[in-house]
Amino acid sequence: MSRRDKMIAKIKELMYEPDQIRNIGICAHIDHGKTTLSDNLLAGAGMISEELAGDQRFLDFDEQEQARGITIDAANVSMVHDYQDKEYLINLIDTPGHVDFGGDVTRAMRAVDGAVVVVCAVEGIMPQTETVFRQALKENVKPVLFINKVDRLINELKLEPEELQNRFLKIFMEANKLIKNMAPEDKKEEWKLDFTDGSVAFGSAYHNWAINVPTMQETGINFKDIIDYCNAENEKELAQKVPLSDVLLGMVVEHLPSPKVAQEYRVPNIWDGDIESPAGEGMINTSPDGPLAVMVTNVSVDKHAGEIATGRVYGGAIEKGTEVYMVGSHGKSRVQQVGVYFGPERVNTDKVPAGNIVYIAGAKGAIAGETLCSPEDKIKEFEGLEHISEPVVTVAVEAKNTKDLPKLIEVLRQTGKEDPTVKIDINEETGEHLVSGMGELHLEVIGYRIKDKGVDITTSEPIVVYRETVRKVSPQVEGKSPNKHNRFYITVEPIEPELFDAIQEGDIKEGRVKGKESANDFMEHGLDKEEARRVWSVHNRSIFLNMTRGIQYLDEVKELLLEGFENTLKTGPLGEEICMGLKFKLHDAKLHEDAVHRGPAQVLPAIRNAILGSMMLAEPALLEPVQKVVIDTPNDYMGACTREIQNRRGQIVNMGQGTGDMAKIESKVPVAEMFGFAGDIRSAAEGRCLWSTEIAGFEPLPREMQNQIVRQIRQRKGLSEEPFPASHYLGDM
Repeated sequence: MSRRDKMIAKIKELMYEPDQIRNIGICAHIDHGKTTLSDNLLAGAGMISEELAGDQRFLDFDEQEQARGITIDAANVSMVHDYQDKEYLINLIDTPGHVDFGGDVTRAMRAVDGAVVVVCAVEGIMPQTETVFRQALKENVKPVLFINKVDRLINELKLEPEELQNRFLKIFMEANKLIKNMAPEDKKEEWKLDFTDGSVAFGSAYHNWAINVPTMQETGINFKDIIDYCNAENEKELAQKVPLSDVLLGMVVEHLPSPKVAQEYRVPNIWDGDIESPAGEGMINTSPDGPLAVMVTNVSVDKHAGEIATGRVYGGAIEKGTEVYMVGSHGKSRVQQVGVYFGPERVNTDKVPAGNIVYIAGAKGAIAGETLCSPEDKIKEFEGLEHISEPVVTVAVEAKNTKDLPKLIEVLRQTGKEDPTVKIDINEETGEHLVSGMGELHLEVIGYRIKDKGVDITTSEPIVVYRETVRKVSPQVEGKSPNKHNRFYITVEPIEPELFDAIQEGDIKEGRVKGKESANDFMEHGLDKEEARRVWSVHNRSIFLNMTRGIQYLDEVKELLLEGFENTLKTGPLGEEICMGLKFKLHDAKLHEDAVHRGPAQVLPAIRNAILGSMMLAEPALLEPVQKVVIDTPNDYMGACTREIQNRRGQIVNMGQGTGDMAKIESKVPVAEMFGFAGDIRSAAEGRCLWSTEIAGFEPLPREMQNQIVRQIRQRKGLSEEPFPASHYLGDM
């Protein structure tokens, strides 16, 4: 039996021992060494040769990843690790670090219980490091820390033992500060990193060595020895004494929870069904015999096997050949194959029990965020995945040959399914297909993949996505139904900033508000008691309140009103961009006593006109997407770099001293001004700066630019040059 076959046999055996499973994600800022680290862990498990580890990029098997030298898709692999005479199954997900592919990190965090956060010792904690901490902690995923590229501190920066320790201490304290601010209340103390217990390690993924305090005590190797090994260019010997895979996977086994431990506190956080029901108890106890509960975290399309869903089995066991029910889409599908990932290849098994990460062939129609269960034992859906950032750049895509049009539509729908952070807008009337993504690189990769699926396309220049909101309170307006028998009286105003942030952060969930139990949440975030009890719906970071009393038939049209509210927010009055940050109040309503005269054809136009008309009377405004830009540059080039930011309407948020003679500039720059930034900032600093970006949400567009941008948007969309006035929606008031 080959080593590979032995490992596969062992994986199949260990997947039934939840105490001996660790589901982990490797996450970090771009280029901090995640994929190199993953390579070395696989080499330690005997899956790839030690000589090639680090250069092979075994988990970057997509040709775009190899060509660009970055991770684009999260990649899964299962391996076996021996620790203190016991074998453990490690299900590992290597996640991307580039901000444009942050959606993959969010989805991966739903599948794992622990995260190894990798930080470059030279650059320290960067914006994307903060983001991955936030993504992990929001999903109740416990982090440990690996400080990578320590060899560079010694060989390039020539740091002494004391300076090394100070650098580690700074990174360690920043990481603990993030955990303290973001971890769940009951985990803040428990999850604090600690040098002495070994939950922090440092080393070099490239040279395959790592060390933590327990290993130092065990081997007698100290900081001075590490410096000596590096100076003598003898890191190979160091790697034999303290192999990276042993130290790191030991840290994973020791400090990250098994599914048995993690599901007890994670399930109530992501599933609001009855915990005392058979399904709830099955998940809490990681029972392979309980009702089936699988959360799909990713979907990809294989040329040969069709749609492949990746997910986490929280309850029961998923078996090949059985039928599954999709709770969100109410569809059924027959599972053809199930198994685990072995890097680029998939290993089939008869079934995969609770506590494991599974691949499923045949769950046709499943999308990321879908819940799979047994048709006989239907369960409540898992909570949806909330992506931290949203699409801010759009391109129009056209097929070069008209005959490819049907195939293009099919490929675009497939792309939207594979990557939920992509927004696909197919207008079959105008023949325009819009693809929105996180940034230029994201859209470039999507364009390449569409071509790779056999459709030759042309793409427009990138277009920035705006949002619409209001600046002040509108007067009360009257929305009339076409038959004039139904009237709705509403006002609009900007939502309270604290409440907006709470919805943005996911502390207040979007959706219809059921009952009065949510009132406390709204009061906690800035609404007064009366308003908090009257929220009907939270949608697009906006809310709809019913301030009326005793209106006859209102309950019968409630669903239509909310449907009208939610649909109208998709296309605002200025440029048909998405609306957000609004608070609508229904103050009064007059409804026809005959149900026939207050149906959808009457209520929907009435509420739509009231919403758009009120917005036009409340100083409507555009919001533009903004990126946080962090630049590390030698002090001599600081002036040139700040000028580059300011020339792009950027604001300098903070300037400080970085490492050595480097200055750190933190700024906010509108996405519309960021095109071509890479080349210009390199020229400004003569190629001697490091920079990174992170989506920082939407901010008001300067007033003096609003009319010009509105005209551009409307012209592009083929709308009339000027937005309609309020009277267009409301008639003569």
